[in-house]
Amino acid sequence: MERVHQHEFVDLSKPVAAAKVPTVETRRGFLSKVTGLAALTAMAPEAFARNFIDQYDPDGPIARYPNPDVIVLDKRFKYKLGNTPIVRLYRGTMWAEGPAWNGVGRYLIWSDIPNNEQLRWIEEDGHVSRQFRYPANNSNGNTFDYQGRQIAFEHGTRRVARYELDGTYTILADKADNGKEFNAPNDGMAHPDGWLFFTDPGYGGLMNYEGVRLNTGSPQPIQKEAIYRCDGPGKVQKVADEPFKPNGLCFSPDFKKVYVADTGISHYAEAKSVIWVYDVDGKRLKNGRVFASMEMNGKVGFADGLRCDEDGNVWAGMGWVGDGYDGVHVFAPDGTRIGMIRMPEIISNVCFGGSKRNRLFMTGSTSLYSVYVETRGGTLT
Repeated sequence: MERVHQHEFVDLSKPVAAAKVPTVETRRGFLSKVTGLAALTAMAPEAFARNFIDQYDPDGPIARYPNPDVIVLDKRFKYKLGNTPIVRLYRGTMWAEGPAWNGVGRYLIWSDIPNNEQLRWIEEDGHVSRQFRYPANNSNGNTFDYQGRQIAFEHGTRRVARYELDGTYTILADKADNGKEFNAPNDGMAHPDGWLFFTDPGYGGLMNYEGVRLNTGSPQPIQKEAIYRCDGPGKVQKVADEPFKPNGLCFSPDFKKVYVADTGISHYAEAKSVIWVYDVDGKRLKNGRVFASMEMNGKVGFADGLRCDEDGNVWAGMGWVGDGYDGVHVFAPDGTRIGMIRMPEIISNVCFGGSKRNRLFMTGSTSLYSVYVETRGGTLT
């Protein structure tokens, strides 16, 4: 792979206000000083340089600990590690999406939707298989079920598919329960009992770049965007349609709740940029309500992919605003924003992985990133 230099992460025209960062005298006082940076960071985000390690650019910027781009906004965000960097593991995608961790194989898969491929990063040596699957039907989200089978949500075919353990390919869902084709399935997650929820916002049907443009005479999808349950091949049931464009989806650690990002403001004037939460009633969803707003300091972007940690916090890939907002925002179970990770690219999606499931992987536009955190994923992928 061609080595890419990333010196743009440090803007030399804006000197770092190093004097504002407290000196750490002892390990005992270390964590308290890290927490104390939160208010300072929120007030003057321009005062900090980007701190990344890029495995493809060993001559690039050196990370300084504690990393100022992992920001504590509330004392409940107790997951920042003082001596770990944000690492760019790969660069070269057009629009990266759908990270999913395979614990048995110790690898991460993710999608490059426009390039119609799925990539694989291997924990053992950091190797990246550029075309783990090609063609990949412009897959967006990916997940693994509790039998270890990969499930892909495909833009190009507008269906949900499963890769079987023997290498074969099974179509799980290609039509809604009303008999119509889907707009373009986006993301989803499997339940331990063998079924799954998935979203159908339709972005993959709006353009040839990420799928196949639908000739409907309208920029909107062919049917109401919705959330569905799939019990097996061809067994599909719509379970909710309150979000204007349901996008990223995840379960809570106890599988009693489902969180869904609504990106409807991309097309609907009356939509709000929020994350919804539903109660899981058997295999159904009920009591849909707004969990959190994506507005921060007067700016509104999108939450895209979601994951819960073991404490029930929601980690959301965020973007479409710019520096100081784009990255990962972390919400407590009551919906309060308690932490964030500022990134130089829009973060489309996240997942927890690594041997201890304490490594947050982030798909960021052209790149794959990771950072260690002091928590673990609340679900399998």
